[in-house]
Amino acid sequence: MPRGGKKGHKGRGKQFSNPEEIDRQMRVQRELEEKGATAEKADGSGSEEESSSDDDTDRKRSGVEGLIEIENPNRVSQKSKKVTELDIEAPKELSRREREEIEKQKSKERYMKLHLEGKTEQARADLARLAIIKKQREDAVKKREELKKDKEAEEAKGKR
Repeated sequence: MPRGGKKGHKGRGKQFSNPEEIDRQMRVQRELEEKGATAEKADGSGSEEESSSDDDTDRKRSGVEGLIEIENPNRVSQKSKKVTELDIEAPKELSRREREEIEKQKSKERYMKLHLEGKTEQARADLARLAIIKKQREDAVKKREELKKDKEAEEAKGKR
């Protein structure tokens, strides 16, 4: 199989960088490096806090990051916080799922409280059903007692 250079993507033309633009970018980068070097010499007697903050901003970039300046507004860089800067007592925001779960539990507790008090429709229906069953059982007990009394009365008549 022949191994040639990779072709452009599906008919898209190749893009070449403008030499003037490359020169301009290189000049700007050199100026920034020179300003940074002179600033470091001038601030050589700076405190340790300033040097640690510079380390965060000028961290070593790996791979393509070192070659290309990324200007993505959605990219959030992870900065380490010092223990003294942490705010432990700050209220922690809950995620949507956590909030919904808490709401669900609270509504369930409210419903159960009302249900135990007999204020919900389901509780009223349950209580009515229980009352009917209780009355049926009482009637059955009375009927059994009457039958038992009748049976005893017949046995008493039969012995005479």
